[in-house]
Amino acid sequence: MTAAPNSAPELHVEERGRVLVLTMDRPQARNAMSMTMAHQIAEALEEFDRRADLSVAVITGGGGTFCAGMDLKGFARGERPVVEGRGFAGIVKRPPAKPIIAAVEGYALAGGFEIVLSCDLVVASREATFGLPEVKRGLTAAAGGLLRLQHRVPYHLAMELVLTGRMWPATEAHEAGLVSRLADAGGALDAALELAEQIAENAPLALAASKRVLVESVDWPLAEKFDRQEAIVNPVRESEDAKEGARAFVEKRAPQWSGR
Repeated sequence: MTAAPNSAPELHVEERGRVLVLTMDRPQARNAMSMTMAHQIAEALEEFDRRADLSVAVITGGGGTFCAGMDLKGFARGERPVVEGRGFAGIVKRPPAKPIIAAVEGYALAGGFEIVLSCDLVVASREATFGLPEVKRGLTAAAGGLLRLQHRVPYHLAMELVLTGRMWPATEAHEAGLVSRLADAGGALDAALELAEQIAENAPLALAASKRVLVESVDWPLAEKFDRQEAIVNPVRESEDAKEGARAFVEKRAPQWSGR
């Protein structure tokens, strides 16, 4: 992976037990995605997937907003916040294998919304706003918006949002099923962490395998679905964590997951 162009900390990384918290921190630019921040996100997600002691990630934005999209000043200098193999923001083309939650305050627009769409769960402030306004600027939502939105919400709603480029309130996104949980203003991260900790209580191998089946099975041929699923879930069934889960149930105690 190409190294980040500089090491300025535009992303804050924090571990909370088995939960990894990534905070985009360019408040002067409403966390618009820079090349540096994209590489820092990619590096953090690579480590997240490598480590057996981390089960869930949360990505959020500092300064009261999520991400306003691509940094146009950087783009004007010839920079594109794209990481080889991982795409825009170091995530949209290849999200982590483990579950990741978006915690959204303020604006998640254009590429910022496409980061949200690459996540598995979305928690948002009631005052948050989503949008894919690219068509208003003669562009297209090519960092996953056109590919993912129609699978997250009804087709005609996705088409309306893409073709109008309108702002979409989080309350409407919740009604449409895109947002899993709503929080009061300023409370999205706490609500996302509560959800993440609930998920992190479960076996990490089982979490990753379950996510993989849900993501990949969308276009599997019907006759092959169970065989393809078996190839993914059988190693989990034979894992040490599966044995530990059974022991913990019998012994009436909390399981101690090893990720093996």
